[in-house]
Amino acid sequence: MNGSCKLCPVRCGADRTTGRGVCGAGDKLLVAKYGLHPFEEPCISGEHGSGTVFFGGCALRCVFCQNYELSHAAAGKTMAPEELAGVFEALEEAGSENINLVTASHFVPQLIEAFRIRRPRIPVVYNTHAYETRAALEALDPYIDVYLPDLKFYAPKVSARYTGRADYFKVAYPAVAFMARREAEFDGKKMVRGCIVRHLVLPLCTNDSLEVIRAFAALRSPAWFSLLRQYTPCGDIAGFPELQRPITPREYKKVYDFVLESGLERVFVQEKSAADRQFIPDFSADKPLF
Repeated sequence: MNGSCKLCPVRCGADRTTGRGVCGAGDKLLVAKYGLHPFEEPCISGEHGSGTVFFGGCALRCVFCQNYELSHAAAGKTMAPEELAGVFEALEEAGSENINLVTASHFVPQLIEAFRIRRPRIPVVYNTHAYETRAALEALDPYIDVYLPDLKFYAPKVSARYTGRADYFKVAYPAVAFMARREAEFDGKKMVRGCIVRHLVLPLCTNDSLEVIRAFAALRSPAWFSLLRQYTPCGDIAGFPELQRPITPREYKKVYDFVLESGLERVFVQEKSAADRQFIPDFSADKPLF
């Protein structure tokens, strides 16, 4: 990050010690909020909730992001790695099932420093859009127990429309392959090591979803697959009329049926009720996370 940042696949070359990269972040950690998250996959949230830390900034910046104020406006309080280590401790003391790092790939050096200061005694979950470099993932790998990557898009025209990154799949697929190689381990019903690859079905994008599923199945990995139907119109979608409605039952069924046809067995699915604004985090300073 010093002088010419190449941490993410954009390789914007920013000097993040004096300015901000394309991710919207400088060289200080930006933490918007942290707390117990009850709405992840059951094996992640467990009984007490996932100890989730939401970071400000993002290199991908989907127009429909449910954390739009963080990903686009890079909201958050600046923290030193020592303070983040303190957050880990506070979440553990609150009874969290794990430490869940949400969209933190633009802070890899600071994360590693925080881990060296205080390694959590509970599993660490890396919750990512998968637009990652292999070098960053390899550097983080010794500290991560559970990978929780998205595999968002297949076609370049789809990812370019919604993120400006036509190379999303070209970058994300090998990153997911790296994360998905990890075998799952459970403590009762709680995943303590492994990988869950997520895919969010978008309106009018079912054919793209089928290609994503086909690509995931081709990995023949031990990872679980989570098919999300929680899309809720939000973000900056005024210029995207197709995104201004939830997906239909027919759209979700088409993709769900293909998951079954693909022979995937380790699968999470969502009920229709998951598409509700009550499940979107509240980042107001004076309000609880959920």
